[in-house]
Amino acid sequence: MAKFGYTARNEAGASVTATIEAADEQAALETLWRKNLLIINLWQDNEKKRFLPKRRHQVCQRELMVFTRQFATMLKAGLPIVQALRALGRQTGGGTLGAVVNHVATTVERGLSLSEALVLHPRAFNNLYVSMVQAGETGGTLSEILERAATYLESSERLRKKIKGALAYPVIVCVIAMSISMFLIIKIIPMFKDIYRDLGSQLPGPTQILIQVSDFVRHYAVPCALACAIAVFLLRQLKRTKRGQVVWDKYKLRLPILGSLVQKIVLSRLVRTCAALLRSGVPILETLRIGGKSGGNVVFEAALVKATTAIEQGQTLTEAMYRDPLYPPMLVEMVAAGEQTGHVPEMLEQVATYYDVEIESSLNELTSLIEPLLMVFLGVVVGTIVICMFLPIFKISQAVQF
Repeated sequence: MAKFGYTARNEAGASVTATIEAADEQAALETLWRKNLLIINLWQDNEKKRFLPKRRHQVCQRELMVFTRQFATMLKAGLPIVQALRALGRQTGGGTLGAVVNHVATTVERGLSLSEALVLHPRAFNNLYVSMVQAGETGGTLSEILERAATYLESSERLRKKIKGALAYPVIVCVIAMSISMFLIIKIIPMFKDIYRDLGSQLPGPTQILIQVSDFVRHYAVPCALACAIAVFLLRQLKRTKRGQVVWDKYKLRLPILGSLVQKIVLSRLVRTCAALLRSGVPILETLRIGGKSGGNVVFEAALVKATTAIEQGQTLTEAMYRDPLYPPMLVEMVAAGEQTGHVPEMLEQVATYYDVEIESSLNELTSLIEPLLMVFLGVVVGTIVICMFLPIFKISQAVQF
């Protein structure tokens, strides 16, 4: 008999943590189920083997997108929720998502609603996802809501890929330039330094500076790398504070050239999220609260909190947005037209599509501008090092002492 520890909820909803002896994990699960316990975690003795994946593990966005689309299709075909979840749990295998789906199926089977089961996994299903599912359960349109959620996730994934694709080339070129430069400074320049020492004459100023830089890097590379790592760590810790996050997000919006692109990306996420929630029947105040967090920028999140307060005081969404200069006039006008016609979600979807097109256009323009600049940067960095290395050879007639 093995000893298992578990965390569960009893019929009264209270959390229970205790141990149980059983032949294996399945036997332990069956024993706990017979006691009408909702199992949250299960592990064997002192091992960290859990029935659920650790909460720090997060489901891949692409996996969640595929799962949502398949789940919506199964429900639309008439399959019961538990049966559909069991089938998807087997299909996804033994990964993080598979364990989460299987536990959601077990939880629903024990009597909780689907949205209540999803709440137990905040790292896999965020507030947006849970709110849409809850609205679908309330309105009896769960399959349609899941299709909208899948469409939203697909749009978000396309935007993420566009941004990653645009950033890949500059990052690769910068890494290559730094790698070549460090190789020349650490390995090649010391060889030339020994050769020039034997010449016995004064070296040109640029060459002397380059040799000094090489000596500094070779002797102090580890302390410098450690200092940079500490600086990055401190900046990341500062960024995690409330004040640091506000300063960082404000700075991103004010960056030359990139600031406008960042604003479009934030607005695209925010507007598309609000459109999906409103279409799903989520109340406007809850929509603004969740939508503000989806943008990934605390400045816009604070602006939506102000809009929520204004709406609670009796103002319309258009009036609340009109008083804040953070929102572009086009967005405010589209929201106003939507409120007049009663089609706010449709208008917000059109705005999101517009911003997606603008983001793609801006990324293409930025990429076409960055490519020649990076090539010039690579040529200047490497070329300067090479010229400084060979400058004494160009003046060999003056450097060699007969």
